[in-house]
Parts: sequence; structure tokens; C-alpha cells
Amino acid sequence: MASNSYVFHLFYKFKVLVLVSLCLMVLWTTFNYLVDSGEQFSKAKSIVESFRKVISLQDSQKEEKIKPSVKAPTVKSFQSHCPAVSPYLRGASKLTFKASLTLEEVQKENPQVVKGRYHPTECSALQHVAILIPYRNREKHLLYLLEHLHPFLQRQQLDYGIYVIHQAGSTKFNRAKLLNVGYLEAVKEANWDCFIFHDVDLVPENDFNSYMCDNQPKHLVVGRNSTGYRLRYKGYFGGVTALTRDQFSKVNGFSNSYWGWGAEDDDLRIRVQMQNMKVVRPSANVGRYTMIFHKRDHGNEVNEDRMKLLRQVSKTWKKDGLNSCSYKLLSVEHNPLYINITVDFSMQPKIS
Repeated sequence: MASNSYVFHLFYKFKVLVLVSLCLMVLWTTFNYLVDSGEQFSKAKSIVESFRKVISLQDSQKEEKIKPSVKAPTVKSFQSHCPAVSPYLRGASKLTFKASLTLEEVQKENPQVVKGRYHPTECSALQHVAILIPYRNREKHLLYLLEHLHPFLQRQQLDYGIYVIHQAGSTKFNRAKLLNVGYLEAVKEANWDCFIFHDVDLVPENDFNSYMCDNQPKHLVVGRNSTGYRLRYKGYFGGVTALTRDQFSKVNGFSNSYWGWGAEDDDLRIRVQMQNMKVVRPSANVGRYTMIFHKRDHGNEVNEDRMKLLRQVSKTWKKDGLNSCSYKLLSVEHNPLYINITVDFSMQPKIS
């Protein structure tokens, strides 16, 4: 009986020990689980915080990119066109010519003219205009023309360039061929809309006389002081004329055959009429010019063949003009107030 009691007591202790061990195991397992879960939670929290920082950084960068574009001033991508009638026009002016005038004085009065070119700064010019001046041995005349023509053109708000085509050598003067050369050389430099063929001794008096081309060839010299401000004769098309690139190409430019003075302008008028174009002019009180007095130049004597050449225009215009203008180009100089083109022509052929 005593042995049975001892065995029972021993078995009871074993059971208690097993229960205690099991409890300890459960507690240990639970403790480890909680520790692991805490570490995972910390890791997850760290990842979330990192992700939030990345998102915040991206947002701040976007704000930085957006802010300058919001604050940047609005810049117009184009300039408005100049008005058809400039607000700077003065109308008729009484011209004076100072004997002591120098080129430096004219340059000082025209600081915005650079290498013979001018662009209005306040608006976009309606036309780009090339002024072509045939020239030889007329220094004072050129100076007077530049003095008055630059401010005249600027008041009209034109984008323009002045080309002086200088004939070198001793052959007879050929105004028409020089103007062809001026045209051919000018189109190499810029996409001109309008060409003004301008004698060096004619100065415009009224800045309402627009130096822009029209839908028809335009003759600008309605009258001048030497003719009592009357048209020289019906059909006169000399002195200063304006033709677009298309108009001048249609007539094949000037004839190259007029050596000496006279009739090359009448030849051009005939070419214009043959292309079913008509000559337009400004009003008589606007198209007024002062002609600077001079004696006829040596080498520019009257062309004795001029009437014979005029009778042949209908037969010769297609082959005598821009497409047959040969010359030796000696230099192209971009002076402050004008582009100087110097050429040499071989001796003129005999007229048959």
C-alpha cells in the first residue's frame, strides 16, 4: 500500500513538471512571435516612411519646375505689322544742301543704319525694299541723296537697304545695265520684295511719296524743280521707278544695250506695256523731286542709237536683259550707309 502511494505521488510530480514545461514552451514561443512581429512592423514602418519621403521629394521638384513657368513673363512670338501710313510722316519739305556736308555727319545722323541696312524696331515693315543707285563720279550728289533719303525711308517705317552700283573703267556709262547688276547682286543678299531704281541726282521732297511697290509698276517722279514740277512728257518712266521682283522678272529687267544717255527708261516702259501691265503714279503734289544741278558727265554723252534700239524692243526684250547681263564684279563693300558694288564692263558692241 505504501509503495502504491509512492508511485502515485511520483507520477503526480511528473505530470506537474510536464505541464510547467509546456507552459514555459508556450510562453517562449509567444515571446519570440511578438519580438519578430515588432521587427517586421518596424521594417514596414521604415519602408512606408521612406516611400513618403520619395513622394514628397518628387512633389517638391514638380513645384520647383512649375513655379518659374508661372512667374515667367509672357513674350510675344511675333511683332505687329507697321501701319500702311506711318505716323512719322511730315509731308512736303523744303530741301537744303550744305556745301560743307561730310559723310561722317550723315553717319552720325543715322546711327541705326548698319552696313547700308535699316530695320524699324517698333513694328514689322510691310515691305523689304532695295534702293538701287547707278553711279560714277558723283560724290557730292550721292552724299546729298544719302543725307535726305535715309531719314525719308525711316519715317516711312521701311526695312530697306541702299545699293550703290559703281561703274569702273572708261567705257561709256550704262545706267540700265548697272541697275540690272544691282538687282542681280541684291537678290543674292536678301529676299527683297520691292526694288527702287533711283537716279543719284533726284531727291524726294514729300515723304508721303511711298517707296513701296504696288500691284503695277510705279513711276515716282511726277514732277521736279527743273521742269516746273510737271511730267517731262507723256509716257515718261525715268528718274525713280518701283517694281516688284515678279514685275521686273517678267520684263527681263532693263536692256543692256543703252550706252550713254537716253531712252533706257522708255525701253523699260515698252517692256512693261508688252506684259499688259500699266504704269501708276502718286498724285502731282506728292511725287515731287529736287534735281541737283549738274553738267552732263564725260562718258555719258547722248546715245545716238537710242531711237533705233527702241524700235527693236519687241524683238530683243526676251534675250536682252537680266538673262544676258554679263559683268566683271570687282568688289562688294558694306559701308556704314550703303552697300557699294563696283563692276567693270567690256566695251559696248556696235548696234546693227
